Amino acid sequence: MVSNKKILHNIISMNFWPTKKLGEVVVDLEKERIFTLDSDTFYTEPTISSKEHKILPKRTAKGNEFKVKRRIKLKPGDLVISKLHTQNGLFAYADREYASTTTFIPLKVKENLIDKKFLFYSLRIFIKKLGSVDTVGRETYSKEQILSLKIPVPPLPIQQKIVERLDAIKKAQELNDKQIELTEELFQSLLHRELDPKGKNWEVKKLGNVCEIARGGSPRPINKYLTKSLDGINWIKIGDVKEGEKYITSTAEKIKPEGISKTRLVQEGDLILSNSMSFGRPYILKISGAIHDGWLLLHINNANEILQDFLYYILCTTQIKIQFERFASGGVVKNLNSDLVRRVKIPLPPLETQKKIVEKLSAVQEYKKKLLDQKQKLQELFESVLNKSFKGELAA
Repeated sequence: MVSNKKILHNIISMNFWPTKKLGEVVVDLEKERIFTLDSDTFYTEPTISSKEHKILPKRTAKGNEFKVKRRIKLKPGDLVISKLHTQNGLFAYADREYASTTTFIPLKVKENLIDKKFLFYSLRIFIKKLGSVDTVGRETYSKEQILSLKIPVPPLPIQQKIVERLDAIKKAQELNDKQIELTEELFQSLLHRELDPKGKNWEVKKLGNVCEIARGGSPRPINKYLTKSLDGINWIKIGDVKEGEKYITSTAEKIKPEGISKTRLVQEGDLILSNSMSFGRPYILKISGAIHDGWLLLHINNANEILQDFLYYILCTTQIKIQFERFASGGVVKNLNSDLVRRVKIPLPPLETQKKIVEKLSAVQEYKKKLLDQKQKLQELFESVLNKSFKGELAA
């Protein structure tokens, strides 16, 4: 995937379109729309969500709305930029009237100079080069930095063509996201319907009677053992995989071979279970490597008793997660150890039944994977079109 930093570098180096400072294409509302709050009126205060640059209303108790009596009135269509950068929730257009607080920079777009949607897509890239870090490590933006930001401003007809292309991709992305959401709902429904043992004459066994369970280990200090050498061993961490994924296919780090004696080696095809922090999450390995003490290795004793994929799906069910929660120890941070996991009870239908269940669930997961791959390709397409558009390659 092309990074935003790379896109920004390409655009700046090409310098295809004339640029203007943001302050030249917007109106600073702090200079023209300040009003005094009426303590008897209930006002809506804005907050920017961390997803898709949307504004959400932040309501406060009547009669105690704001300690400061003067605020800027936002109208639908006004641009709001937060002075504090939190993920993607940095800027948005108002969809209703708000009373803006001092944590926002309220602006009105000069639509005779720049298309609002074009400015929206421009900010997604160019605003990322701004910012400074405050005393508690937060990235912050001043009004001077924001208004001095330079952005490309092609002729309005060209802006509108670029917006049409990007909007079409965004629409496809939204449809893809909805399909992923519906597929996940189908998977969860199927998972719990097929694996619910109620009313089924299935054998039940403790996990410790079905698997050998062993904890990983960590060579310490870990920085001493990390390496970028080709002969390094994959160092498998929970951060290498997202929740809901079935397989671990790569790692961000490797350790030196001399660290083997202080950890536990695992092989491709093994099933591992997280036992701390995000505990109780199972994964099947598509790589070999080593696991630290935040993982448990579950090695099936008898392949004729339980299929590995069936065990994976069983460990994903709510019934098992409830047992994990009940057995987990610790206060703020809950943990599972091998003895607790051995006590967890799982249903064991006949092997043929397991195969049929696995086939159904795997088919849905495979379809979801295709949708996720499509999501990745759509994002790459969006970034490519964005890049080429700002360099003038898609002007016609």
